[in-house]
Amino acid sequence: MGLFTKKSKDLDAFQKAIETRRTIYSLNKEISISDKEVENIIEHAIKHVPSSFNSQSTRIVLLLNDNHDKFWEITKEELKNTMGPDRDFQPTADKIDNFKHSYGTVLYFEDEEVIEGLQNQMPNYAENFAIWSSQTNAMHQFAIWTALSTEGIGASLQHYNPLVDVAVSEAFDIPKTWKLMAQMPFGNIREEASEKEFNDIDKRFLIKK
Repeated sequence: MGLFTKKSKDLDAFQKAIETRRTIYSLNKEISISDKEVENIIEHAIKHVPSSFNSQSTRIVLLLNDNHDKFWEITKEELKNTMGPDRDFQPTADKIDNFKHSYGTVLYFEDEEVIEGLQNQMPNYAENFAIWSSQTNAMHQFAIWTALSTEGIGASLQHYNPLVDVAVSEAFDIPKTWKLMAQMPFGNIREEASEKEFNDIDKRFLIKK
């Protein structure tokens, strides 16, 4: 009886963690856990999150302090150059400054050298490896995001790649084979997310017996 109770509690805790994880845009430049604890969360995900053919192709860079600020300044500059002088840049600048007003940023990459190696080894699956790689990266994002949430840390997932790819690679000495997939600013929560709306589960989940 005790074993089944423990399994039930484990499932409840896991599902509660999934429910608690939300997209939080309003963050503080402080955090309620140590940098080492953040590192441990990321290291655990890198070690244990699965990947197709055990490729372990995901790469992660944790930006803190001035490097965190530097990333968002780079992003703002690249967006400004892309938009040009004839468009009102202030709303975009405000949005980027809001992401900068967080404690740190997790950069998610995929190592294309690993993917190309698998494509060469298994040419029959070649066109699928990039897809599977993206799925692996998404699982890392979800695992880290959810783990941070269990510690009361808010985060959101952003996608300013590929606009910032070259500048980021140069600024942070990123290997050329690492392809940027997503950016996750995180920090203590200033304002909770609004209530989430759910589409009809019956239209999204089919059961065939």
